[in-house]
Amino acid sequence: MDVELYVYDLSKGLARQWSLPLTGTHIDAIYHTAIVLNGMEYYFGHGIQTAYPGSTHHGEPMEKIHLGQTELPADVISEYLDSLRDIYTPESYDLFLHNCNNFTQDLAMFLLGKSIPDHIRNLPQTFLSTPFGQMMKPQIEAALRGVTQAPSAVAPTAPTQTPSKVRPVTNLTQLNHELSLASHSCAVVFFTSATCPPCKALYPLYDDLAEEAGPRATLLKVDISTAYDVAMKHGITATPTFKTYLKGQETDTWTGANPSQLQGNLRLLLEMANPAHPHRKLALPTFQRAIPASAYILYKNIPPLAKLVQKLPQETQSSESLTSITAFITHSSETKDPRENPLPPDLPSYPTYLQTLLQDSPPDAHFAIIDLARLLALDPRIASYLASLQPPSALLALLLPPENTPIPYNQSLTTLQLLANLTSTLLPTTTLLSNPSLRESTLSTLTTALLHSNSKIRCAGASLAYNLAAQNHNARIEGKDELMAEDDQVSVVAGLVEAIANEGESVEAVRGFLMALGMLVYESDAEGAVGEVCRILGVQDVVKQKEGFGGTSLEGLLREVGVLVGESN
Repeated sequence: MDVELYVYDLSKGLARQWSLPLTGTHIDAIYHTAIVLNGMEYYFGHGIQTAYPGSTHHGEPMEKIHLGQTELPADVISEYLDSLRDIYTPESYDLFLHNCNNFTQDLAMFLLGKSIPDHIRNLPQTFLSTPFGQMMKPQIEAALRGVTQAPSAVAPTAPTQTPSKVRPVTNLTQLNHELSLASHSCAVVFFTSATCPPCKALYPLYDDLAEEAGPRATLLKVDISTAYDVAMKHGITATPTFKTYLKGQETDTWTGANPSQLQGNLRLLLEMANPAHPHRKLALPTFQRAIPASAYILYKNIPPLAKLVQKLPQETQSSESLTSITAFITHSSETKDPRENPLPPDLPSYPTYLQTLLQDSPPDAHFAIIDLARLLALDPRIASYLASLQPPSALLALLLPPENTPIPYNQSLTTLQLLANLTSTLLPTTTLLSNPSLRESTLSTLTTALLHSNSKIRCAGASLAYNLAAQNHNARIEGKDELMAEDDQVSVVAGLVEAIANEGESVEAVRGFLMALGMLVYESDAEGAVGEVCRILGVQDVVKQKEGFGGTSLEGLLREVGVLVGESN
């Protein structure tokens, strides 16, 4: 299972701002760290505490570091955490000598045999090596005690257990209840015991299989050394033993710790309970996989920021917020991974500033303001922050032009590029599609762009359609709730079909249209509205008419989409 280190800044940016003038040493943050393991965040403050990742009083982490993967069984990890509770007590906490970073260091070494980053682990020594650090140590300890040792208000009900999609069962009544809930799909029951080492060796695999199955199957675990009534009812005399159920009926029983048998039997059961969509049987390699994050379309080009700023009203060009925004964009452009760039401490002021700037600027400057937002949204953290605002007035101000105002070309283009950057990340996409005003604005902007007279606008519209369709496609292929409502999919499909039929200039635009169309059609309900609109609009003929367009560069994609829409007719 994956092991992540969540890194927080207890100083909220003040350490970065004041450390050099006060101590003579640059300190990026006062670090608080936590280990995130299998859906649970473990940290030390008021003793060893647990919470769902990112839900503690420390807010959002400034950084998430993937430390590696551990193969240790869940019960072994739980036992080790229990052993640490006598060491990491509320009374033993010391901000400089025995703190959260000592705890995460111990846990990381146990799980992976590796340390947390040195600059975090050595921070107390770095700070105390300065005269100012020695002088201020008591005051800083007093000031941060309430932050570092606050009891968790959102601790899970069973903090000593590593969370898993496997459901533990302790008695016969509970087992019958769980099986009844799974009567519409399938279930696996893993009969184990506390004294069965082969059983414990299978725990990590069983957890992984539960994660893989998701809502398609119910995976249960019964310890027969305590659940005597279950063992008697089902005649379990050896462990590990497994039973499978399909649509409420027992289908198979086997014993033995054979990982390949367990994996193969579960996957067969999943296929029987969830027959594969007919599209999966077709030769459609482009669409028979989830779209990786690296494949989303981002508009990364950075114009000369000085010239962009000159487009704004002169009285705003020296504002602190604008200076902070341009500095952050510049620093991010010089960083290989934007997430390595610390978030600006005045980030909360950005949305209000951009909204006010739009209101106070003439229409011909609006594209420059939206372009600044586009560049900020290249950082997925800021994109998610902008989208998570309630109410989303700042986003609405960026996306909704004033009523009865013609939209200049450069503003239309930058708005589409901003939307494409936002829809490369899940949270902004979900927000854009779930908020009625944002949804209406996004889809209206998209469908207008698909048929625009300017090829650059059409290409940007194709990028936005691709990102939206890819997010929806991934949710569908992973068995999750789709992001786009069926009516919205129909509207976009209709626009894409017309755009494909009309496009005679840009190969890039046609490629984007075809990719978006294919992802919206792939694994859609054969009797649903998407298939129906494809039949009504004669999509198969529209795609066929594009054969030869773009030479060989579109040949394979046209063939796949042609097969896909033909199967949906």
